[in-house]
Amino acid sequence: MIIIPARLASTRFPQKVLADIGGLPMVIRTAKRVEAIDRVVVACDDEIILNICTQYGIEARLTSTTHKSGTDRINECAQLLDIPDDELIINVQADEPFIETEVLSQLIERLNALKAQNNPFIMASCYNAINTESANDPNMVKVITDDAHNAIYFSRSPIPFNRSGEASYFGHIGIYGFTKKSLHDFCALGEAPLEDIEKLEQLRALYHGKKISMVKVASSGFGIDTVEDLERAKKIFGV
Repeated sequence: MIIIPARLASTRFPQKVLADIGGLPMVIRTAKRVEAIDRVVVACDDEIILNICTQYGIEARLTSTTHKSGTDRINECAQLLDIPDDELIINVQADEPFIETEVLSQLIERLNALKAQNNPFIMASCYNAINTESANDPNMVKVITDDAHNAIYFSRSPIPFNRSGEASYFGHIGIYGFTKKSLHDFCALGEAPLEDIEKLEQLRALYHGKKISMVKVASSGFGIDTVEDLERAKKIFGV
């Protein structure tokens, strides 16, 4: 199952999820991009989004307005849905209208492998190679991993520090996968200081000693974080 968290009152970019991209609201464009993979549900915080999803035939659930993160929002949505604890849930951000289905398929493959190993906590995400310019952009989250493909740290700063002159950089792609139970367990963890400092919710898992399995993918997609990103997206759709 794919759950897309959609919050109307975005701080940096108000009503971003409803911005028009090629004739469709962003959240609808993203939902239609991934609906061939699995069932899609939008977890929203406002009836405006709920009604727009209904208009376009996209399943949606109304959730609390007080959630601090998208993961907390999809957790509430998952509890509202009648699905088993071991079902895979993919968190696709509403501002990812260019996410490739191949990336989702690779993430799902990794999650199924983790399930087969009977891991008690299952969480996975994706990353790809980026250039130095992107590494210096605080809107691009960077990640470093260990030799077992688990995340060591995520940051808005360039990591690792390039003292040798030979560093490679990897950008985090903002999709996550869990089992329903692991999603609930993640949201039950106490908030972490690093999470608040970097404004990166995935650091909550690392702070509490949980592993995030990372899948390296090839991706040319990009999230819509700024008005400039939106203009870039419109150009791709020729508007």
